[in-house]
Amino acid sequence: VNVWNQCASRLVGYSTAEVMGHSLVIEFITKDYQASVQSVLDRALEGMETANFEFPLITKDGARIEILLNATTRRNEHGKVI
Repeated sequence: VNVWNQCASRLVGYSTAEVMGHSLVIEFITKDYQASVQSVLDRALEGMETANFEFPLITKDGARIEILLNATTRRNEHGKVI
């Protein structure tokens, strides 16, 4: 995790300090979705965006909630993926 906003904190119960530097996929995604979520994130890093990808996320208290992800690529002023 390298970005964690206030909405994410409210939804899952973890503060920014608790998640920064941790693996979103390994630590917060259910096993049955880890491979597909990792694939979406990897594709975004390669410039291929995914819209409206739904997956379960585990909250701090152990509940499973459904999240809708739009994986977009971050680019610098020259269009290079960052």
